[in-house]
Amino acid sequence: MEPTPEQSPHHAYPDHWEADVVLRDGGTARIRPITTDDAERLVSFYEQVSDESKYYRFFAPYPRLSDRDVHRFTHHDYVDRVGLAVTIGGEFIGTVRFDRINEQGRPASAPADEAEVAFLVQDAHQGRGVASALLEHIAAVARERGIRRFAAEVLPANNKMIKVFRDAGYTQQRSFEDGSVHLTLDLEPTEKSLAVQRGREQRAEARSVQRLLAPGSVAVIGTGRTPGGVGRTVLRNLLAAGFTGRTYAVNRAFDEGLATLDGVPAHRSLGEIDEQVDLAVIAVPAHRVPEAVADCGEHGVQGLVVLSAGYAERGSAGRELQRALVRQARSYGMRIIGPNAFGIINTAESVRLNASLAPESPARGRIGLFTQSGAIGIALLSGLHRRGAGLSSFISAGNRADVSGNDFLQYSFEDQDTDVALLYLESLGNPRKFTRLARRTAAVKPVVVVKGARHSGTNPPGHAVPVSRIPDATVSALMRQAGVIRVDTVTEMVDAGLLLAGQPLPAGPRVAILGNSESLGLLTYDACLAEGLRPRPPRDLTTAASPQDFRDALAEALADGTCDAVIVTAIPWVGENGEAETGDGEVLAAALRGAAAGGPAKPVAVVHVEIGGLAEALAAASSTAAPRTRPTTLAGRPAPAPGAPTGAAPATATAPTGPGTEAPAETAGAAGTTETAGAAGTTEPAETAGTAEPEAAEPPARPGRIPAYPAAERAVRAMAEAVKYAQWRRQAATPGKVPEFLDETTDEPGAAALIDTLLGTAPDPRGRPLTHDEARELLGRYGIPVRPTLPAPDPEAAVAAAARLGYPVALKTTAPHLRHRADLGGVRLDLTDEDALRRAYAEVTELLGKPAELLPVVQSMAPRGVDTVVRASIDAAAGAVLSFGLAGAPSELLGDTAHRLVPATDRDAAELIRSIKAAPVLFGWRGSAPVDTPALEELLLRLSRLVDDHPEVVSVALEPVVVAPQGLTVLGATVRLAPPPPRGDLGPRRLPNY
Repeated sequence: MEPTPEQSPHHAYPDHWEADVVLRDGGTARIRPITTDDAERLVSFYEQVSDESKYYRFFAPYPRLSDRDVHRFTHHDYVDRVGLAVTIGGEFIGTVRFDRINEQGRPASAPADEAEVAFLVQDAHQGRGVASALLEHIAAVARERGIRRFAAEVLPANNKMIKVFRDAGYTQQRSFEDGSVHLTLDLEPTEKSLAVQRGREQRAEARSVQRLLAPGSVAVIGTGRTPGGVGRTVLRNLLAAGFTGRTYAVNRAFDEGLATLDGVPAHRSLGEIDEQVDLAVIAVPAHRVPEAVADCGEHGVQGLVVLSAGYAERGSAGRELQRALVRQARSYGMRIIGPNAFGIINTAESVRLNASLAPESPARGRIGLFTQSGAIGIALLSGLHRRGAGLSSFISAGNRADVSGNDFLQYSFEDQDTDVALLYLESLGNPRKFTRLARRTAAVKPVVVVKGARHSGTNPPGHAVPVSRIPDATVSALMRQAGVIRVDTVTEMVDAGLLLAGQPLPAGPRVAILGNSESLGLLTYDACLAEGLRPRPPRDLTTAASPQDFRDALAEALADGTCDAVIVTAIPWVGENGEAETGDGEVLAAALRGAAAGGPAKPVAVVHVEIGGLAEALAAASSTAAPRTRPTTLAGRPAPAPGAPTGAAPATATAPTGPGTEAPAETAGAAGTTETAGAAGTTEPAETAGTAEPEAAEPPARPGRIPAYPAAERAVRAMAEAVKYAQWRRQAATPGKVPEFLDETTDEPGAAALIDTLLGTAPDPRGRPLTHDEARELLGRYGIPVRPTLPAPDPEAAVAAAARLGYPVALKTTAPHLRHRADLGGVRLDLTDEDALRRAYAEVTELLGKPAELLPVVQSMAPRGVDTVVRASIDAAAGAVLSFGLAGAPSELLGDTAHRLVPATDRDAAELIRSIKAAPVLFGWRGSAPVDTPALEELLLRLSRLVDDHPEVVSVALEPVVVAPQGLTVLGATVRLAPPPPRGDLGPRRLPNY
């Protein structure tokens, strides 16, 4: 909304203050500056506010606004006087304003840094978190305008407003003066205020997804009059799944006399339906979608699933249509899945929603699935169904114009029906937020991610998001740091998801292997070694092994304290006539489940080759249907009753989330399972300083369904991912910290002043590289000494430099094409006297060119050690990243570099240097002396602190860093400064605009 000429011409309308937000109940609203065009909206809004709320706002009866009031509340200079409004459907539901004041409380201008603030929220919208969202945004605006404190006068009876201020997390002072409560808020963000903000964000976004997945009523807009077509297919699937709510078919082309379609009420528009519809599935051509969205918004629909195509996947024109669609939906407070979506599914018994194009609703299970691709979604649903796995929820987001993977993580974190979250992502709209949410979610349940479009360098059609410059290997490392299980294919995602959803987490990497095929056991053993596991020698039960033999061997392996996990291999038994007998997989499955139920809780996976019914029977542990039992064994001999050995207890399946996770109650055995599940709760939690973590529980006492794999490599890879995730969970329980010594040996104010001086009053947005001396001075402020170098434009200058530094010295060329290229002869070491230095100078210039081209320098020699490289850089999308590797071929040719997000803790630094493949070189490989890794860790922490404290430091490269047995030496450093990129993750809550 643009300002009118009446407004101050020297303060342009601040459109960057406009934001869409998710409120506490999951609905959306828009926050924007108030302009002179809003007079009628303000008057209408005020008329709908109760007399009590007006009294709390003005401390006296105030039935209506005068013309002077309206003028004052709609005319702002956006510097000393600012007003913001929250709108839904274009109408105000809440307002806030501040007026800058001086020490006497009178109107003032800068440099006065205090402002009086006042709120007013329509009674019908109180309790939705409107005032809390307004406080976040008006505080950010005030900080931008140089205001550091808010002052507010509140009547003692206005408990709701007092609570808004009290719960915000800002440092505040309170006093009682002249019959009112005087509050002063320091607007500098604190850890508590940030925790409050993120806690509210989490609850609101989780609730917004829950409203979509658990509606009380659904309307399919665009239902065809004849069988077939997208809309009619969705309606059929809704009915087939047994949706527990009310369903409506809507199509403006329906005949007026048509009352029902496929047994549900048929209507020409939503206005004909005599109740509010919670969810609308839109399946009409793109040009008719705006009309359908308007109909939904005007009749109170809470959310949309837009199946229609023809948007950003079609190019720039389609992208504009998509943006208009999002703006229109959010203006009514609705969230969107899509457009170009495949649909959503919720298998909870209390919901049974299949609002998708999937012809068959998956079974109930403990896996939540999010995908940005309809085709991949179809493949995943089919693959999970074939392997007997059930889902708790499914979202296919299509172009992901609104609801994203971040929203799904917010929902999965709270959803008690989901034990494992699987995500297929083709783009990351907000990588910083994704990493933060993934870390929190992974602390209580596994998060498995496949990232598509890894190497294309662009986003898929329809995904208008910031493009990150960091390579995919770095993205993978950062996901690992956040506890995300990153796999390469959707097959691997299903493999890992099945194991994590049905088995407890392993306590370590020790794996027992047993089975009736020596060759298959050896393949499994080799695969374990390749994945970094510690396998025990395979136990061959021979081809004559019966199900009872398998049961006994598995029970023995599980009871062995030196074993953390078991992989069972099985092939068909060969009969006396030489023909393979597939046998009865159900009997073998019952034997394996019985052994797993009676032993310690350890993960079990099965590798099988053409054993009919085995995978299905193993999967039956998570099914509500009883499996068939047959009295034959794999070898054709009589067998004990399935799942009921002497003295065996019933199998009990619990959530596979390991230590510190609430485990749902399930019982599993040969007769099937009983699960307790339902829709996510809708009770609004109290506002607290942060997000409440799920209640901790003991590890699962017994495994559930046993996953089966057709190849040893797949089973082992899934087990290896579970081992690494379990290790991350154990470490995450006691997070690292930044050592206190950094606070005593760093000069943050001095570094800030130096950076301000170097950037100047009008810095180039592209930034500037620092000279060698400037870089040395800045790094020195954080205790990072860089060995000095002196220019040597001619032999005499080289000799003079050596005399100043002291022999022995090194002669190095620093021209860009020769930097760090000792292999080209541009570096000469251990020059012990003037003669050696002159000879080296002559040889280098004769070999490589004139001094003016080579830019030679002289540097004193450092103690011998291992050459490493340490870097830090800021990516606009992912944030600050700390990197480490060995200098030269290992990092440059082989890509052997490790990465961690900044700020790094002591644990991050230790893991960083140990996670590269060449790490043994640092720890005494082949009898060499171990180097000073504590000094290296300290260097990493100091560099991390520098870039975290000063976002203007956009890149640093320390190369080489020679790490000796005692201490280290930084021989080269390049630093680049630039105006800091915006940090959207630290500002007030807002939905992204794609």
